[in-house]
Amino acid sequence: MGKFKSLIVILAMLFAANGMFAQAAGAQGGQTGGQAGAQNPDEGPLKKLILDDFEEAEDWRVKSTTPLGETKTLKMVQRGLIKDVFDDNTVPDSGGDQIDKNHFLGVKTYFNVRGFDRVELSPPHEYIIKGKARQVSVWVLGRKYRHTLFVKFRDYKQNTHNVRLGRLDFFGWRKMTATIPGFIPQSTRFALLDKNLHFVSLFVTSDVHEVGGDFYFYVDDLELRTDRSEAKYPGSEIKDNW
Repeated sequence: MGKFKSLIVILAMLFAANGMFAQAAGAQGGQTGGQAGAQNPDEGPLKKLILDDFEEAEDWRVKSTTPLGETKTLKMVQRGLIKDVFDDNTVPDSGGDQIDKNHFLGVKTYFNVRGFDRVELSPPHEYIIKGKARQVSVWVLGRKYRHTLFVKFRDYKQNTHNVRLGRLDFFGWRKMTATIPGFIPQSTRFALLDKNLHFVSLFVTSDVHEVGGDFYFYVDDLELRTDRSEAKYPGSEIKDNW
């Protein structure tokens, strides 16, 4: 009888040990599966392309349709937190808390004729986009004017295309995003510079219902999402970065 009880105790200990081992293995497998499932956004078909973070934006140019008032740019240092005015969880990649470290670009101009005047902000040269551009975004600090922000692109046929980002009728920072229409002709090859789209400028058109006068807005982190899924071809594994 004593031997039988001892055998039962031994079997119970073995079953308990097997259960603990299986639980530990399952937890480790779950952790491994979670790490495998957490995909880097840049590993998907859309790749983030930073056109300009405005840390060295002294050479950006600005021009206005009206000769009245003053039109100029000013690189400024971040003073407060940057987060989307409509979504506190949406912040720049830097976290939005780089106070006294991050820089952005301010634009001052004057609108005289309502619904006609506009101001255009251009880099020192057009940016060539490698891959097929699918989405464009920029952080903007607005002062609740109904003026409208656009992005201008140039295709390989030298035709320009204006993509509407939206009205600046809000107070605070906002990440403004727009889809690039499919009818804009552009290259489907990531590596070759044959039919690539060019970024030309950002521009703001005055609203017909707004009164004239001085107008300010500020921009940071100009980005694109490019499609590289069509860039696969024999030999695409060899990178031109040596």
